[in-house]
Amino acid sequence: MIEQMENPFKFGSVVDGEYFAGRRDELPHVKQTLSSRNHLVLISPRHYGKKSLVQKAVNETSRTAVFVNVQAAACASDLARLLLNRFLEVHPWERIKDGLKRFRASPTFTYNPGTDKMEASFRSSEDGSLLLEDVLNLMNEKSDPGNRLIVILEEFQDIADYAPGTDKLLRAVMQMHENVNYVFLGSGESKMRALFEDIRSPFFRFGALMHLGRIPYDDFCRFLSERLAPLCGSRSEEFARQILDLSKCQPFYTQQLAAGFWDLYERIGKKAAVQSAAEAIIRSVSPGYAFLWTKLSMPQRIALQYIARGDKLQDIDAFPMSTVYSAVGRMKKDGLIVREEDYEFEDPFFGLWIRAL
Repeated sequence: MIEQMENPFKFGSVVDGEYFAGRRDELPHVKQTLSSRNHLVLISPRHYGKKSLVQKAVNETSRTAVFVNVQAAACASDLARLLLNRFLEVHPWERIKDGLKRFRASPTFTYNPGTDKMEASFRSSEDGSLLLEDVLNLMNEKSDPGNRLIVILEEFQDIADYAPGTDKLLRAVMQMHENVNYVFLGSGESKMRALFEDIRSPFFRFGALMHLGRIPYDDFCRFLSERLAPLCGSRSEEFARQILDLSKCQPFYTQQLAAGFWDLYERIGKKAAVQSAAEAIIRSVSPGYAFLWTKLSMPQRIALQYIARGDKLQDIDAFPMSTVYSAVGRMKKDGLIVREEDYEFEDPFFGLWIRAL
């Protein structure tokens, strides 16, 4: 009977400390940018660890930071509310109450017993642009010049879905701020490129642009082997390579599979297999995959089957190539597939599920 040990793998939330894997080259670059008066634009597919990377940089620089997910807000006024509430978490009421008097629309504060915190809200009739401008200006005003505030806006590509002109307003306000570093995280590559690389966009070249790729194979293999060694001994590297062969070095899914394999090995010992752990994960999410499959068009399904088998899309003869590439483009935009050296699944387990059909 193997003595139970704490699972050394973590997924589904921000990872730091001993759970943080790789990023030896990227972390110094992020820290250097944040130590300057420049802003950072970080683009990658979902589940590549953008937020974890920035959080680690924030922790190692001992800076105050505010994280807000743009997708969690429906409009500019909602985003203003989220920003103000996150700011209240890091700056006491006493320090900012005088600045609130200059707001053109006064927020309402209520006590939330569930969180034991004061929470701000605005009337739905208020002008969202004015609210957003006032909140951002307050954050800059109250930020300590010696410890500039870092504002991280996740899934920033969704700002394009807000009311027309919101991007222009944000750029006009943010460019005047000396006491804030802005970090823009985005998983919608085409939208993020349009925002920061199109000369017609208000955010054109507003920050240092960084594309986050997968963690290099050797780095990830070393990370996995070291953590599997207490459980698997001399076979730890062998199992690490099997995990990476299935997870394709995608951070979230690699940690998920490693965690599942660890739990399986603790239960049944040397009979455990990485493939069995992967199959258990696939079974647990199979209903979601099946639902997603029903929403796809026939050209999309066929293209995914070819990608899952490692076949060339050019060999598809059931539809014109223009139809195939249109289907592929839509799936890339929706985040189902990513383009590395070739098209691959954002979720490698979805690819394994398709191969088993």
